Amino acid sequence: MRIGQGYDIHPLKEGRPFILGGIEIAHTHGLDGHSDADALVHSVCDALLGAMGEGDLGKRYPSSNPAFKGLSSLTMLQDIVELLTQKGYRLVNLDTVIMAQSPKLGSHLESMAKKMAEVLCVDVTQVNVKVKSGEGIGMIGRKEGIATQAVCLIDEM
Repeated sequence: MRIGQGYDIHPLKEGRPFILGGIEIAHTHGLDGHSDADALVHSVCDALLGAMGEGDLGKRYPSSNPAFKGLSSLTMLQDIVELLTQKGYRLVNLDTVIMAQSPKLGSHLESMAKKMAEVLCVDVTQVNVKVKSGEGIGMIGRKEGIATQAVCLIDEM
């Protein structure tokens, strides 16, 4: 068995779509970044890559490459799932946390878990998504951005 952890943070920017956990959520601001800036999926990708000893998302999808501009993070995750399978591993479970003051995300957590489980080719019971408020503290509390963390356990098939 191998463990991986991932972390990501993106600022909020007016006029961008708000995509998190592979779903689009109505909000006045979206996450800013080179790809679709889905911080939750990015942290999941980094956790999986770390568990496999394959570096990080920036190594596979550098923001300096214009070919990745606007790329769906679910496409990146699918690529990493294929690598996981090629290397003879399977996902045992995934646990994630979103740190966000706004928007309120509680009603979207199940949809995020289902979407990611679908791409990960696992049962939704193997994917956990939770959210914590910024409690008004720091950049998250001031509604300037969102941070995410993920930890995964993989095992040989």
